[in-house]
Amino acid sequence: MSPLTCIDLFCGCGGFSLGMHRAGFRVLAAIDFNEVAIATLKANLGGQIPHVLARDLTKFAPDQLATEIGVDKVDVIVGGPPCQGFSTARQRDGANHGSRLKDDPRRHLYREYLRYVGHFQPRVFVLENVLGIRTAAGGGYFTRVQSEARALGYRVHAQIENAQDLGVPQKRRRQLIIGVRVDVPGYFLPELQPAPRAMKGTLLGDALCDLPKLSAGQGCDARPYDYERRERYARKSELARNYLGEVLEVDLAESLTNHRARPHSERDLRDFAKLAEGDNSATAMKRGVEFEFPYDKTSFKDRYTRQSRFAACSTIVAHLSKDGLMFIHPTQNRSLTPREAARIQSFPDWFRFPKARTHAFRLIGNAVPPLISEAVGLEVKEFLIAAGSSRREEAHFKRGVRNAECGTEGKSLLTSAATRQEAALELQRLAQLDRRALRALSAEEFLRGWHALLFLFPGLHPDNAKDHGEVTEEVSTEQLGLPGFERLLDCRHTRSGWPVALALIENPSLN
Repeated sequence: MSPLTCIDLFCGCGGFSLGMHRAGFRVLAAIDFNEVAIATLKANLGGQIPHVLARDLTKFAPDQLATEIGVDKVDVIVGGPPCQGFSTARQRDGANHGSRLKDDPRRHLYREYLRYVGHFQPRVFVLENVLGIRTAAGGGYFTRVQSEARALGYRVHAQIENAQDLGVPQKRRRQLIIGVRVDVPGYFLPELQPAPRAMKGTLLGDALCDLPKLSAGQGCDARPYDYERRERYARKSELARNYLGEVLEVDLAESLTNHRARPHSERDLRDFAKLAEGDNSATAMKRGVEFEFPYDKTSFKDRYTRQSRFAACSTIVAHLSKDGLMFIHPTQNRSLTPREAARIQSFPDWFRFPKARTHAFRLIGNAVPPLISEAVGLEVKEFLIAAGSSRREEAHFKRGVRNAECGTEGKSLLTSAATRQEAALELQRLAQLDRRALRALSAEEFLRGWHALLFLFPGLHPDNAKDHGEVTEEVSTEQLGLPGFERLLDCRHTRSGWPVALALIENPSLN
């Protein structure tokens, strides 16, 4: 069997590409407008990805890419359009949220991503972004991405992934929006598992334990490893041994690179020294610690944060390129180095970043952690292989449909709505029932209604019944060929696509 093919859009330095490659995909192209990011990706993965391109996707058309790579169809498209336009980190100036929402052209780059989806028609696409996309502009962008992708012929749903659950030693939660082309059988279910190389529960100390000690401003771009130190810590912890060997692949790196600490002012260093491991300036001030930092202490909060070896690290962000005050080393009086940040993001040690710390930190903070993308890639691959053999057909509705057993009986229900008219009649019958009557239905009767609805609207996903959003829209039922059912089907939730009149049927709380 030939490897499944993939394109990585807004690829940055290649975190998504690396994970998909590790999951067994043939990444045909990785594209980003940032030339430093593309140079970094080429230097590390150029031998595995035939087309690593520095292109502005607002100007580089999908048919141009198709000509360059020699195909106009791929199995999967992944990518993360720039997230700064949705980040909650910018709430202070009202840039992304509320009445002071400022225009940011990066918020519209999802449309370039969907333009490529529309051209290449992947069987699955995975769009990654920050959680702030859910609330930016009152949730408008979150709704539009799903609605516009559904209009392209995809079943779309959103799921939140916690990096810690997938073996990444940081507190990082990200929004995935996943689309499956409607002719592909099955529903992608949000049940990601850690990649086989990862171990759930890995902590910051497991990722950093073998690195040599540095003072602020010390270090070099390449140096030998301290193998004795590594062996000493690896013997103590299975998690550390696994993370160093399987995730960071330290044995494949010729030397330790990018382990150079930024300098800090003497005042900052004195303030750092007042923090206990796992402490931040806000909690320290509550117990009476006085800092030299001169600003109003009501807004001081967590300006300084010393991370803990015995917990997951704070979310690695691109702001590290400006300062590292929220990322003070657990036991050393300095902020994290680029290599330490890369390890926390799950990049292997052989993956080299630019010598300039500013560039390195920005690339690392903006990247999708390879362990997350590998987990996504493995699940997508399993889904597509299963879809090809229709093995998932029996499990389409085991989630969100009263936990009913489908089995072969559920499978037969898929074809029970032989015509649109019969499906609409089935839905009309259920729409007339109140909550108590719906609860009294047998699993078979209830499933028949769900199958009828999804027969009429193949772009729906069962999990979307959990989040309809606040916007509704009027749609024509003429295209469905269902005169007489207008009141039942003509008003739908824009985000989820579900008919408003069928709210009780959609509601999983019927369980």
